[in-house]
Amino acid sequence: MKRSKPLAFVVGTSMLALAACGGGNGGSGTTTEREFGEQDGGSKDAEATGPVEIEGATEGGTVTVYLPGDPGPDTLDPTEGWSVTGNSIQQALTTRSLTQYKRNDDGEMVLVPDLATDLGTPNEDFTQWTFTIRDDATWEDGKPVTAEEVAFGIKRSLDVETFPGGPGTEYSAAYFAGADEYQGPYTEPNEDYESVRAEGNDVIIEMSKPFPDMDYWGAFMAMGPVPTGKVSNPPAYGQKPLSTGPYKIESFRPTEELVLVRNEQWDPASDPARTQYPDRYIFKFEADQNTVDQIFLSGNTDSQTAVSTGAGSANYARISQELEDRLVQQSSQCTSFLYPVYEKTTLNIRKAIAYGYDYENVWLTSGEVPGVTRVPANSIMPPGMAGKPDYFVDGEQITYQPERAKELLAEEGYEPGEYELRMIYFESDPLQVEAQKQLTAGLEEAGFKVTAIPTQDSPYNTWLDPDNKVNQSLNLRGVNWCSDWPSGLTMIPPLTKTDATYNTGGFSEPALDERMENVVNLPLEEQAAEWGAIDEEMQTEYFPIIPTAFRNDLFMFGEKIGNGVGDGAIGAPYYKGLFVTQ
Repeated sequence: MKRSKPLAFVVGTSMLALAACGGGNGGSGTTTEREFGEQDGGSKDAEATGPVEIEGATEGGTVTVYLPGDPGPDTLDPTEGWSVTGNSIQQALTTRSLTQYKRNDDGEMVLVPDLATDLGTPNEDFTQWTFTIRDDATWEDGKPVTAEEVAFGIKRSLDVETFPGGPGTEYSAAYFAGADEYQGPYTEPNEDYESVRAEGNDVIIEMSKPFPDMDYWGAFMAMGPVPTGKVSNPPAYGQKPLSTGPYKIESFRPTEELVLVRNEQWDPASDPARTQYPDRYIFKFEADQNTVDQIFLSGNTDSQTAVSTGAGSANYARISQELEDRLVQQSSQCTSFLYPVYEKTTLNIRKAIAYGYDYENVWLTSGEVPGVTRVPANSIMPPGMAGKPDYFVDGEQITYQPERAKELLAEEGYEPGEYELRMIYFESDPLQVEAQKQLTAGLEEAGFKVTAIPTQDSPYNTWLDPDNKVNQSLNLRGVNWCSDWPSGLTMIPPLTKTDATYNTGGFSEPALDERMENVVNLPLEEQAAEWGAIDEEMQTEYFPIIPTAFRNDLFMFGEKIGNGVGDGAIGAPYYKGLFVTQ
């Protein structure tokens, strides 16, 4: 799952995520309940039911959520959703799917049913799954959600031409039977696809190979209902999709604001995880971090019912002291990367780039807190993930060593200033501009010539467009990635498999592709170790992708925000349980 905050795109410093969190509204100091990077989201409760009640919660009020430096989603179409920002908001508040995550009393994120009555029933070899759709879930217009609509929504995820940035490109296309022939309901509107079908209240999904993680994949919006017919035709549907959750969309202005209001047709008894305490949510994208920090430090009326998805490094000490437990530190299952273009670089060049990255100073200028929100990374898989290997690409943790970078460049025949790195950066956020300056300075000190091209659009829109002339000229891209569920399956193939959507460096090694393909055929108890072995072999032999940081997040909660904690299944505030004290 990608992070959508643009700064992360090239300089690898910020903001999709399985994480752990802590928090509350009493005590002192930054609150955390788990170690940095500890894995969460692995437990399951197939029998969880609604309604959910939070002790002391009161109804009413408006929650304003500031998202510093984060442009938010371009579209709200559930089939396209594959970012922390969009998914964390929609999955919690507006859009239901087969399964979901619930935060239990111990702060652990647990996989529970959502539109399905349980977590699904697989056959013996996990090549068929059956989900029974509950009969008490409704759309915002009061009409019942049907198994046919769920099946249609799932079929949409196979239309990779219509939804090229959606998660179906990685999971539905890879695991659903016949996905190599069926192009989806918009690309092939007259084609039948029986591998995903509704039979009564059941949705049946046939697989091309074992897929024991289907219940986890079921928690994505792409595995939920979409109304059939023209009402859901893209791209228009993405501006105001119909709600099945406790809130519905009142207005949406991309990169600016999303306003949600109560969905009176939502039945809390039908939902094992969500609540509906506030009257409204207002999400403000691209907020200025320093301005947001000052709002929370002021203690004024605006701050009391507010939430922020970030806290700036410049104000961190004061924020930590004054907000106390209203500053929540949350571990995220995320890694930030630089991604050199594989065919345009060599192993030594890629190592030189890694040694030329001025890690702590780039973090600081981008508003991060070294040791709190960022720590050095040594692998693709983040800390706490089952099977994560302990290795170092060059024998020890790579740090900023410009002289070592120059040595590696010299081994390739380059004098200082001869090898040019071409990259793009998001110009709209002042912090990102400053971070790019620091990144450029560090790389130039390391012997590179740097051409940094400003863009007003999300860098992903450039990186994912093979016909873009600017993109064709680049030899250094980036990506931020968080696990979609607790498995190396959701970290390594989406970033390194040949032609994977978010393989922005174009890495391709057929032998490793085959090895990744075969992991699902191993016994379940052996799969985690194999992902770790692939991680280590890939990085030590080829080093195609440069991990720059393991990530952590800081959230700020106003004085009147109740249950101010994190969502450890996606690396965001736990919107499912917030309320405003009256």
